[in-house]
Amino acid sequence: MLCAVYKSSRKADTYLFVNKRDCFDDVPQALLDMFGVPQLVMVFPIVKRESLGIADINKVRAALEEKGFYLQIPPPQVNLLAEHRENLGIKD
Repeated sequence: MLCAVYKSSRKADTYLFVNKRDCFDDVPQALLDMFGVPQLVMVFPIVKRESLGIADINKVRAALEEKGFYLQIPPPQVNLLAEHRENLGIKD
């Protein structure tokens, strides 16, 4: 099975995986509206891959089979100042 990966034109570090290049039939319109114009990053055979960068390959495969797409969003940013203050025992 081939997998096409698109990056968002509106959300940084947000990627959409679909089963077929330029086929967004299974992706909800509300998600596409927030995602912006999809920009193709790559097409690859997902069955031959053992891992992906950030996303769990098994979750991506399962989502592609069940829903026809997978949305990868960036992990939340760590507030280093708040973490440092907490380590020091400083309360707001």
